[in-house]
Amino acid sequence: MLSDDVSGSIELSGVHIKDDIRRFILEDLGFNDITTHSIIDKRVLARAKVICNETAILAGLVEASIVFSILGCSVEFLKKDGSRVPPGTPIMSIDGPAQSILSGERTALNLLMRMSGIASATKRLVKKISNIHSNVRIACTRKTAPGLRFFDKKAVEIGGGDTHRLRLDDAILIKTNHLRLVGSIKSAVREAKAKGSFTKKIEVEVETRRQAIDAAEAGVDIIMLDNLEPKEIRETLRELEKRKLRKRVLIEASGGITEDNIMDYATTGVDVISIGALTHSIHAININLIIEKK
Repeated sequence: MLSDDVSGSIELSGVHIKDDIRRFILEDLGFNDITTHSIIDKRVLARAKVICNETAILAGLVEASIVFSILGCSVEFLKKDGSRVPPGTPIMSIDGPAQSILSGERTALNLLMRMSGIASATKRLVKKISNIHSNVRIACTRKTAPGLRFFDKKAVEIGGGDTHRLRLDDAILIKTNHLRLVGSIKSAVREAKAKGSFTKKIEVEVETRRQAIDAAEAGVDIIMLDNLEPKEIRETLRELEKRKLRKRVLIEASGGITEDNIMDYATTGVDVISIGALTHSIHAININLIIEKK
């Protein structure tokens, strides 16, 4: 049932997502879909439509199409990733063996529902702060379920957000636990500059105004203000300005930021707001599949 052909020109963006999706299918399929194979003849052909049942920013259409293509079906996109759709919108049609459509249904919908939920939440936050400070970036974190990192972060990007680090090798991010072992920001940054590539940016996570100053003086590229209240962030930025250090660094606010309080952080003057909830506590969009015999 698992074919090697993926119909159409699907861009894999340099990532082996087809292998991941094949693994997702096998995780759900096991040795066989015993329900479908018990009651549906393999010769039966069918057509199905995927319907989005709530207002959403769509994401995951390409990934869902790969599911069905691997299972030997043809797919037609009725909407594109990034489209905003109202409830009841058909977004994709599938033609092929009924057994294959039914066997791939849940895997494809799971990807669509989760990715569209992430994209929708991201777009909502991006739009919310756009009138306050159009230059502030909304970013996700590495708080993703194992195996879903690429898909989650792609959905954030589709929603207008920043992916932050995709992996640990993307940038040097010195966190609190690193500092507990190394001893000081100055020595940690010195080692990072000596041993890390000049092509990689250096970011330090700090919890106090004094640490932020130390990080800026050490020559980091980005300072992450972790779990600081908006008032503390403003005071920290003022101190950096006073010392003529602010223009040297990007400032990221992180920790405890939600849709309810994001406006308080957007007005502080930070450059980036990172939100773990974009990927770890997301509302999946209601999407279903309706099948008919051809």
